[in-house]
Amino acid sequence: MNVAILISGSGSNMLSLIDDMTGPHPGRVRLVLSNTPKAAGISKAVARGITAKVVDYQTYKPNISAFEQALQNQLEAHKIDLICLAGFMHILGSNFIASWKGRILNIHPSLLPKYKGLDTHQRAIDAGDYIAGCTVHEVVTELDSGRILAQGYVNILPDEDALSLAARVLVQEHLLYPKVVREFIDNLLNKISQ
Repeated sequence: MNVAILISGSGSNMLSLIDDMTGPHPGRVRLVLSNTPKAAGISKAVARGITAKVVDYQTYKPNISAFEQALQNQLEAHKIDLICLAGFMHILGSNFIASWKGRILNIHPSLLPKYKGLDTHQRAIDAGDYIAGCTVHEVVTELDSGRILAQGYVNILPDEDALSLAARVLVQEHLLYPKVVREFIDNLLNKISQ
């Protein structure tokens, strides 16, 4: 199964997915797409032999449908079956999501449904939570609201700050996302073969 990873930044979750999809794996990363040419993950993908393209959101503003059509063109050109968002800092429109229904995954740095959106770690600390973590979910039109596939947990330590919590949650993200993607692809392939 051909996988595309969409990024906006460093691509650390992207790397964990690329590294996992080697050897006996039902999927292969065929494309990394970024919505900004400044994403550090682009050069990291290329260094691992993955095709990387930029569809710069700034050149399409305010025509979001043209931006999403450019994304779609790249995905179709590379025969992509599954999209994994990995720090992709752009909310996708309902038409785009509908065309990929059940085939877009995301990892979010909170225990959804808590703390949708940004600043998740500070919000968990400010709320006095004892546990934080990450969630892999299907992408739907409502932000961070799709079906939850799995979660990883970390304890919030006394005197924790958002940066230290983010670093510890990121370790869980790197473990959880590849595992869930592997299982998700296996399940999709099983459905297709039936």
